[in-house]
Amino acid sequence: MANKKNTSTFNSSSRLSQPSDRRRSLKLSVDQEQAGKMSEGIARFLGSWRFIGYMTLFIFAWIAWNVWGPANFRFDEWQFIGLTLLLSLQASYAAPLILLAANRQADRDRVQYAEDRARNDRIMADVEYLTREVAALRIALGDVATRDYMRSELRELNSHLERLTADLDDESGEEASDPLLNDEK
Repeated sequence: MANKKNTSTFNSSSRLSQPSDRRRSLKLSVDQEQAGKMSEGIARFLGSWRFIGYMTLFIFAWIAWNVWGPANFRFDEWQFIGLTLLLSLQASYAAPLILLAANRQADRDRVQYAEDRARNDRIMADVEYLTREVAALRIALGDVATRDYMRSELRELNSHLERLTADLDDESGEEASDPLLNDEK
């Protein structure tokens, strides 16, 4: 009965005929976005005054304990080699994390630069279009009477009418100053 149970749970012919879903690998699958966010957070903390304060307190406590502490309980008796190793270990982890954060910032800057360039290209195209439209309007307005042109023409017409009125007044004597009144009589 034990043999029957083993053969029913392991059916080699059905497993070998189907491809496996996942290949086994020693690679770690890491979400790049989450790892990047974490490295930025750590790099931000390592560059803060809070971290400098904590590190200063830790180093001071380490040195104080190993200089003035009880001789039996000192854990770094070899001129602070342990402290040096711990600081080297911290630096060896901090440097790659800072570089990862800097690379992510460079990627963000590159994307921002591309977006800014595309926006500037669109703005330049819009400005060129508007420039062409204004030029076309100026050319079209060259044939259209403007307000200043109309005013000057009306002034000339008014002065011409005043001269005609003055001439008519001189010819007719001093009957009336308005030629329209003369027509009505």
